[in-house]
Amino acid sequence: MSVSTAAAAQTICAPLPVLGRDVTVPLVTGGEVGYAALDYAASAPALQRVWDDVAAYAPYYGSVHRGAGYLSQLSTDLFENARRTVAEFLDCRADDQLVFTRSTTDSLNLLAAALPADCQVFVFETEHHASLLPWKGARVTYLDAPRTPRQAVATLQSALAGRDPHGPALVCVTGASNVTGELWPVRELAAAAHAHGARIVLDAAQLAPHHPVSVQDLDVDWVAFSGHKLYAPFGSGVLAGRADWLRAAEPYLAGGGASRKVTRRQDGGVDVEWHESAARHEAGSPNVIGAYSIASACKALTEAGFDTLVGREQYLVEKVRTGLAEVPEVRVLSLFGDDAPRVGVISFVVDGWNSSHFAAALSAEYGIGVRDGLFCAHPLVRTLLGSDPQSQGECGAPEAAPGEKSLNAIRVSFGAGTPDEHVDRFVTAVRELVTEGATWTYRTEDGRCVPAV
Repeated sequence: MSVSTAAAAQTICAPLPVLGRDVTVPLVTGGEVGYAALDYAASAPALQRVWDDVAAYAPYYGSVHRGAGYLSQLSTDLFENARRTVAEFLDCRADDQLVFTRSTTDSLNLLAAALPADCQVFVFETEHHASLLPWKGARVTYLDAPRTPRQAVATLQSALAGRDPHGPALVCVTGASNVTGELWPVRELAAAAHAHGARIVLDAAQLAPHHPVSVQDLDVDWVAFSGHKLYAPFGSGVLAGRADWLRAAEPYLAGGGASRKVTRRQDGGVDVEWHESAARHEAGSPNVIGAYSIASACKALTEAGFDTLVGREQYLVEKVRTGLAEVPEVRVLSLFGDDAPRVGVISFVVDGWNSSHFAAALSAEYGIGVRDGLFCAHPLVRTLLGSDPQSQGECGAPEAAPGEKSLNAIRVSFGAGTPDEHVDRFVTAVRELVTEGATWTYRTEDGRCVPAV
């Protein structure tokens, strides 16, 4: 750690309180230990602030938009105020729409359903499946994995230069990789998209919990993210941005709330007039608690200050990377190189270990929760691990198709609720497992590596 980073770390506040910080888990070697939750990239724990806000509101829960009673009116106000709070958090334009969805995946599928006819979509193979797969109704161009941010921009510019200039086009890009944690050049990619008459949607699932996201500053047309990665795990997500494509599209779900007027025709059918507001794509009873929890998390992160949160997280990132670099058997995965800026998401492999076996030992012997596998980003991880086949015979080795290598990696991820001790324990555990081996035996059960009993 550099002197400047060490000095800065002394002024960085303690992590934001999260649920589960006092949970203990049993170890196979005996006794219990405080659980080290280091899988934030999958689902971050709820902020205590979010839980307290939801608990305070719960007795007043009522139907939204369609009730005359006091609790319904209160819930409606809370729901719409949440929409405004999240729009402010994202620095949306005045005429943008913000739709509450179930998740990032749901948000991007909603946008995919709203694409104009004959739309061309450009997406890097490095994307999470949530942003790689929804575009099946469009003409899709998959772009090869770039090895530098500059190459990413050049690759997109070249692809867009060869597109049909008369039809609509959309670029989909991540803000921070869910595999490497590396930040992507979103502002530059947006400029390239707009220069060629295309729009751009930002998958901010891994960016929004770690960095401020400004729709206007980044100049993106839409942004999507999930509450459960933003310390608000109540099954809600957000799609925010340009209103025109959303207003012109058929409702994502047909039903109550999306319709403004429904009448019978003389021929026996029905005519429907759909809302043009966000309600057009929010049919049914909305997840008011999910929306409120996202707004609560947005307020908490804003009040804590992203400068402070980013500074502390970078201190933890440097601590983890320094610790892993001291173990020669560990290789950290990266597209853009060691100097690339990144959030608290780090994936790696360990020579002589299947990743599932290593992750199982971290959990069973040290009480550390990480993730192993391909992280719903199979093309990217296969690109990064192309030269690292892992034995089929090892505990938990994933099955491979005929002629393919068996590949998986380990991912450690953290954020605003991570105490220093969890990171220190993780670095120590990696070193001990590599140098001394596991103290327990493990077996494969349903494709997973588990302690043998």
